[in-house]
Amino acid sequence: MSLFEQKNFQDFVSGLAGVTLGDQWDSRVAKVGDKVFSVWNVEADRARIVVKCPEESFEILTALDGIGQAPYFAKRKWVMISSHSPLTDDEMRHYLTRSHALVAAGLTKKRRAELGIVTD
Repeated sequence: MSLFEQKNFQDFVSGLAGVTLGDQWDSRVAKVGDKVFSVWNVEADRARIVVKCPEESFEILTALDGIGQAPYFAKRKWVMISSHSPLTDDEMRHYLTRSHALVAAGLTKKRRAELGIVTD
């Protein structure tokens, strides 16, 4: 089940709390509380997924083939992962889940509660 296939991407991110999906920037965009946490698109016949990550993961990930800083995202800590990257599906699920958590953490406690997001 490759997350680089649009249906699989949508099915996985839809299972995370408070997620909405929409079309924006010629891409499929996943949001939590109206804030983007991932973008799926295809360019030059290659699927790509953009996620937010912690600084230490950013340095590690961008050193790998097929992964780079996401264009059009003003701040660092956003990476674009192409379908030819060495990441496994389990690793992709981890980074998507982590991106969701990072963006959700920026929401108010009230908004997280409204979306059913449980925090520690």
